[in-house]
Amino acid sequence: MPDATTERPYHHGNLRTALLDAAERSLREHGADRLALRDLAREIGVSHAAPRRHFPDRQALLDALAEAGFARLDAVLRSALAGADDDFAARVRAAAVVYARFATENAALLELMYTSKHRAGATRIVAAAEAPMRLLAEVITEGQAQGALEPGDPERIGIILFATLQGIASLVNGNFVPPDRLDGLVETAVEQFLRGARPAS
Repeated sequence: MPDATTERPYHHGNLRTALLDAAERSLREHGADRLALRDLAREIGVSHAAPRRHFPDRQALLDALAEAGFARLDAVLRSALAGADDDFAARVRAAAVVYARFATENAALLELMYTSKHRAGATRIVAAAEAPMRLLAEVITEGQAQGALEPGDPERIGIILFATLQGIASLVNGNFVPPDRLDGLVETAVEQFLRGARPAS
């Protein structure tokens, strides 16, 4: 007797979104290695062939998940900056806190995001990954224009700040640092960054 799932049509409004949502849940709970298209199809109640309308294979789904992750990161950073004061220090703090929280609340997704962009042919992911870094460079440029930051390559300076935040998030994700210390460590990192990058008087 055939599996009823194989004959079940798709009745949701958006198959692609449903698959990505299910894939992210699976990623969070089980990791990327155990993610399978057939399991996702079973979970959302469609035929085993249905996911291939949008994702020809498992790698295509992982790539789409990583690309969506970068888009979401860019969106939350932009939202944080839109709600921050024009003061450079306030904008850096807003972006830093949001990034660190995103990185710790979406640890498995973030790992996928940063490993996927190094795969050969992952041009769309690379382009998506550039958006948050470009946004950070824009904030650095604003600080330099305000005289709050020393002259220099905005991208290079932004990478230093990003690396510090990523390091803190990695320590939390690896259980080396308890999560309740995250915000305090980020605040200290931002203070040190602002102090060290301030133009000499």
